Amino acid sequence: MSTTSTAMSHGDAALSTGDAALSTGDAALSPVGRAFEKAAAEDRAVLVGYLPAGFPDKQTAIRAARAMVEEGADVIEVGLPYSDPLMDGPVIADAVYRALKGGVRVKDVFDTVQAVADAGAAALVMTYWNPVDRYGADAFSRDLANAGGAGLITPDLTPEEAGPWLAASDSHQLDRVFLVAPSSPAARVAAITRLCRGFVYAVSLMGITGTRDAVSSSAEGVVASIREHTHLPAAVGLGVSTGAQARQVAGFADGVIVGSAFVRRLAEAGRPDDGVAAVRDLAAELAAGVRRR
Repeated sequence: MSTTSTAMSHGDAALSTGDAALSTGDAALSPVGRAFEKAAAEDRAVLVGYLPAGFPDKQTAIRAARAMVEEGADVIEVGLPYSDPLMDGPVIADAVYRALKGGVRVKDVFDTVQAVADAGAAALVMTYWNPVDRYGADAFSRDLANAGGAGLITPDLTPEEAGPWLAASDSHQLDRVFLVAPSSPAARVAAITRLCRGFVYAVSLMGITGTRDAVSSSAEGVVASIREHTHLPAAVGLGVSTGAQARQVAGFADGVIVGSAFVRRLAEAGRPDDGVAAVRDLAAELAAGVRRR
């Protein structure tokens, strides 16, 4: 079973809105919120691109992320490499392994976040919870905010275990993006979306990350279930790899998330410059795809 299905199906009871530890708090519109607001005004979906920090090396990862921004990516997910990436398919898992073998550190993640923020895009860190827990939720949030980061996407963190992150994100005014899966019942969707800030991550299918030949038929239903419980934007992830697929998802979602396709372009390139160019080309194709007209 994937991390997504485990994290999102763990218990069905909605969380109490009166629990102070799980309060969402009030926050001004974040860089992520502004990106979705701008895209809506332009009648398009937000393009969210993912790359792990340190792959194939720190500077190439930064150059590739900047190229994505220059070609139209609104939000960049900076992956924090982790030794047990349960949700990730073979393309991302291999990239993460290579980044770790190359000596990537948490500081490199923050440096990459800073580069993305300086390029003008919203920067989120996509991370499993254990590295943040070991670093310290408040210290990690402080250092992320100081680097210009907008928040975290936490695929394996359940609402019941999120107290330290909720408190730290409130303290440092960071967005928190939780995942809703096709298997999530209504009460679970309500509990998850109540804690989100920035947007809600709609998982299009059960399983691990990776490109697909077609967008999952369940994706639109997941977005609809999210919209029954929140006014936050819903962005669809897992499987999108082409401009045509991005256009399809943009027809019913507020954001389109692309990860494995970008990582594959870097992984298959013979030279770093070729990889950055390939990422740039894909970003341009996807940015055109998310426009609804």
